[in-house]
Amino acid sequence: MTSVRRSHSPRVVLAVRIALLAFAVAITPFVIRAQSQAPKPITLEDYPKFKRITGASISTDGKWMLYTVAPNEGDATLFVKALDGDKVYDVLRGANASISDNGRWVGYFIEPPAATGRGGRGGARGASTPAPAAGAAAGSEAAPTRRFELLDLSNGAKTTFPSVGSFAFSPDGEWLLIRPQGAQAAPAADAAAARGGRGGAGAAEAPAGPGADLLMRHLATGTQRYIGKVGSYAFDEAGKLMAYTVRGDQRLGNGVYLMTLASGDQKTLDAATADYDQLAWSAEGAHLAALRGDKVKGKALRENVILTWRNAGTPEMRAATFDPGKAASFPKDMVISEFTAPRWSKDGARVLVGLKEQDAEKPPSTDPQANVDVYHWKDDDPQSVQIVQLAQLRRATKAALLDVAAGTLRQIADEEMKTITPTDDLTWAIGRIETPYAGQIEWGATRADIYRVNLATGERTLIERGLSRTMGLSPDGKWFVYLKAGRVYSYQLATGTKAAIDGGRSFVNAEDDHDYEKPVYGMAGFSSDGKSALVYDRYDVWALPLAGGQPACLTKGEGAKQEVRYRVVQLGRGGAGGRGGGGGRGGGPQEPIDLAKPLLLSSYGEWTKKSGYAELQSGQSPSSLIWLDKAVGAPTAAKNADRVIFTQQTFNEYPNYWVADKRLASPRQVTDAMPEVFKDFAWGSKKLIDYKNSKGVRLQATLTLPAGYEPGKKYPMLVYFYELMSDTHHNFSFPVYDDRPHMSTYSSNGYLVLQPDVRYEIGRPGTSALDCVSSAVKKVIELGYADPARIGLQGHSWGGYQSSFIVTQTDMFAAVVTGAPPTNLTSFVGTLYRSSGTLQQGITEVGQVRMGAGATPWSSKELYESQSPVHNAPKIKTPFMILHGTADGSVDYGQGLEFYAAARRLGKQVILLSYPDEAHHLGRKENQKDFQVRMRQFFDHYLKGTPAPLWMTEGVPQLKKGQDPTIIAPPPSKKTE
Repeated sequence: MTSVRRSHSPRVVLAVRIALLAFAVAITPFVIRAQSQAPKPITLEDYPKFKRITGASISTDGKWMLYTVAPNEGDATLFVKALDGDKVYDVLRGANASISDNGRWVGYFIEPPAATGRGGRGGARGASTPAPAAGAAAGSEAAPTRRFELLDLSNGAKTTFPSVGSFAFSPDGEWLLIRPQGAQAAPAADAAAARGGRGGAGAAEAPAGPGADLLMRHLATGTQRYIGKVGSYAFDEAGKLMAYTVRGDQRLGNGVYLMTLASGDQKTLDAATADYDQLAWSAEGAHLAALRGDKVKGKALRENVILTWRNAGTPEMRAATFDPGKAASFPKDMVISEFTAPRWSKDGARVLVGLKEQDAEKPPSTDPQANVDVYHWKDDDPQSVQIVQLAQLRRATKAALLDVAAGTLRQIADEEMKTITPTDDLTWAIGRIETPYAGQIEWGATRADIYRVNLATGERTLIERGLSRTMGLSPDGKWFVYLKAGRVYSYQLATGTKAAIDGGRSFVNAEDDHDYEKPVYGMAGFSSDGKSALVYDRYDVWALPLAGGQPACLTKGEGAKQEVRYRVVQLGRGGAGGRGGGGGRGGGPQEPIDLAKPLLLSSYGEWTKKSGYAELQSGQSPSSLIWLDKAVGAPTAAKNADRVIFTQQTFNEYPNYWVADKRLASPRQVTDAMPEVFKDFAWGSKKLIDYKNSKGVRLQATLTLPAGYEPGKKYPMLVYFYELMSDTHHNFSFPVYDDRPHMSTYSSNGYLVLQPDVRYEIGRPGTSALDCVSSAVKKVIELGYADPARIGLQGHSWGGYQSSFIVTQTDMFAAVVTGAPPTNLTSFVGTLYRSSGTLQQGITEVGQVRMGAGATPWSSKELYESQSPVHNAPKIKTPFMILHGTADGSVDYGQGLEFYAAARRLGKQVILLSYPDEAHHLGRKENQKDFQVRMRQFFDHYLKGTPAPLWMTEGVPQLKKGQDPTIIAPPPSKKTE
């Protein structure tokens, strides 16, 4: 920086200093705090002070709350707060906290002091510190260590344990289980994980080598139990039994063991010189399964047997072993794989497992090997997709069902039908055959032929061909629901009968403007009496009779009348259900919904942006419980108490947590993470703007007014957008390090910030954005807020495409900043979305870009060029700046470079900020800060008239890379006569 300044003459240096002082006053108009306590405009130097609340949870008894307050920079603090009274424990750098089910104990790690480096939108801390790598080279820098603490909430006593790698509480909260740091063992399998999901989810592969020691500490008495070389452990549903495997040195002591927690009695269930994996308890009762196996020389995969114990730990326990080598009907050249966890049927009679083809072990070679990926036109998935999925493909298994009593096993899935979703009782399954549709252009859903599979016989019965929108199995395993040609159907698994159950009413999301088969608005689940599927329309909740008949509107049409969106909330089942959508491939398990009991509903005013919760009594209209002109967050419920915690926020209210009962009565604020934020910083305010585009479509925008807004005064305005932005109206704006503008910062510094909604026409994405954004801007100008000569535009990713297109179409904006933008739709379809490996064809035709099903650059050349910023670059009249990371895996770096090259060749005012090795969003904090500075300078110069820095007027030669971006360009010298 000094060397740059020395290159100027003394006269120029003086001019630079004067200009720099003027710029500093313009960009950071500080008020001297010693003389005045007035709120100050937010600057980048203030960002470290902003904090978020993360990881909030509530104890099962509803008496305690855990949460972390994490600043943008520095160390986070864990808080353990009593919800009655004023008791609070704060733990600097506390992380990975967990509270025991009996509500008495909290365990957590104390992390090392935070290091600078990677940035992020939330700035949250608390991730686990990795243990030193096994076999690390001598002299290598060891990872920072952390310590583990146990807090007794009954008296505040803390106990410290050194060198702890992981910990867990027993289900009853009476025991603490600890593993040492650096342990190679697999993590503890809790009861739910061990039982698997509805689809027989795969599980982590057990690491090689011996297991890790396990220390069990009885928390009330301090007595301890020690178990050596534990591979994995899991508790039964009742939490009274703990099964564990041993993985000893040279396999000494390997086996499956069972401990009764109350007495400490242990029993050997099986022992052998073999490997044991995948402990799996049944969801009900005390049935246990595990895999035991050995790797045969010359074979690639381990060959396992299935061990089962029905009624484990009781006098009625029955042990059985299924050995494929002794079963004549076992599929040839297959093995039972440890890559998939066994899953019990509800009655304990059957177990679902995974099979895998055995291969010969590939002999090691010292010869150089060619490295080539063969992309073939017949590939179902391009090589790039296969590369990304390689680890998953290597671990993929085919479902098979074991009849425990009969000792017989039947393979269910195969190369044609690779995926099945079984009912909980393992009687039926829904199978998918995707082969006929391989290679089709899709986005968001995959088409398949759907079959009913009888798991007892393996018989397959076609339900429908070519479905992409399935809606799931009922919890009782009797019904399957799906969408076809805009109609909702039920299929009775036992009889094979199907019926349209929507009564001729459409539940398809009409607001979805993509060119694919649109999903329903969403599905709440199924009624507990097994008679109804609960489905949403735009506003209301409906019960669709599974056996056929007329649907019933449970919310009595009140949602449509009030334009309020009602959605069912199952406390403890993942929140408020959001804004609908869904209708994909079926989702996870759903709890039956008892329609005879009051239902909790979330409520959201589509045009008012108010939100809250309501109660629905059977046969009545919804009754509001809490309804605020705020964003009311999803409640987190105590398992065994009438209590929830939830957030409330607006642009002018920090999202603190509140506590209430489960009917949201008498809410009370319980956190206050940034009490001085509105006293310390100048803060804007919000206003909803109603407008229409040129087609007459009703739209909204949220407008942030600058701090100290004066009615009638016209302000510079920044427009930031993506798709539907008005729903962020009540979001508190956290200034964080990233690559987007922050409403709080810009409004604090005298800007309006407009965030408009965009609706799209198929084949005209750029034109649609231009129409909707320009209509919103014109409305704000008409209302007297914005100075039409001082308006800027910013968008990133998809917003980057739209802002790039808009700059080619209008001179409405004085300056445009576009981040990671697709700019040439013709070349974009030939690039990769690297995280998935997919070609950008589905997203372009039927996905987010919305060019239209079957519309390609070859069939619709003129259409693609008309919507591509690069092909419209000659029309650019506005100075603009591009941000792009060279390692962007979502939008290829070449897209930003291509737009820069076109504009540069055409003599346009363009700057490309190219960040080496950065991805789609900037990740390094120093780069995030750099971009925030440059973006602000760019807009301040063109919208406020502040002096331009040198990098804007002259660029930055590589020899001077890294120069201070705040150096102001010297004023042009005056010619003397």
